[in-house]
Amino acid sequence: MAGVDNAPAIARALTEVGPRLKRLRTERGVTLAALSEATGISKSTLSRLESGQRRPSLELLLPLAQAHQVPLDELVGAPEVGDPRVRLAPQRLHGNVVLPLTRQPGPLQTFKMVLPASRSTPDPCTHEGYEWLYVLSGRLRLVLAEHDLVLGPGEAAEFDTRMPHWFGTTGDGPVEVLSLFGRQGERIHVRARPRSGKPSGG
Repeated sequence: MAGVDNAPAIARALTEVGPRLKRLRTERGVTLAALSEATGISKSTLSRLESGQRRPSLELLLPLAQAHQVPLDELVGAPEVGDPRVRLAPQRLHGNVVLPLTRQPGPLQTFKMVLPASRSTPDPCTHEGYEWLYVLSGRLRLVLAEHDLVLGPGEAAEFDTRMPHWFGTTGDGPVEVLSLFGRQGERIHVRARPRSGKPSGG
C-alpha cells in the first residue's frame, strides 16, 4: 500500500529532474557541449534528459551531480527556495584537505587547500595548465624550476604548470591556500604593488 502511495510522488520527482538540470546549467552559463565534455554524456542525451524525453538514471545523474558539484539529492529533490547555504564537501587528496569552491564545470577551477606540516619534501611535477596561489595562513614553500621561495599570508604567486613545480609547507606548520587552476592555460593577472611598496624592477 505504501508503495502505491509513493508512486505518484516518485513519478513527479522524476519529471522535475529534467527542468532542474536545465535550470542548473543555464543559470551557470554552461553549454551542452561543455557539460558533455565534463561528463562524457553525449549532447543529444543531455538534451533529451533536460526536455524530459529521456528517463533519468543513476548512471546519468551521478556524473551530472559531480560536474555541477551538487549533492545527488539536489538533482532529484528540489532544494529549499531561498536557502543561501552552499553545500561543499571537503576531499582528501594525497594527504591534503581540498575544498572545491567552483560549482560549475569549466576551464577555470578554484579550491581552498589545507596542506599538512608533513608535506615538506619537494617532489616537482609538470602538467598542462596555469596556477595562481594565494596564502591565507602559514608559510608556503614553492619550488618552481630553479627557484625556491617561501610565501607568507597575503602573498600570491602565479606560474605555468608546464614548468617543474611543487608547493607545500616549510615543515613548521600547516598552510591554507586558495588555488585557481586553469586547465587550458588561462592566466590570472594580479595588478597590485608589492607590500613593501618598492618597485619590482624593470
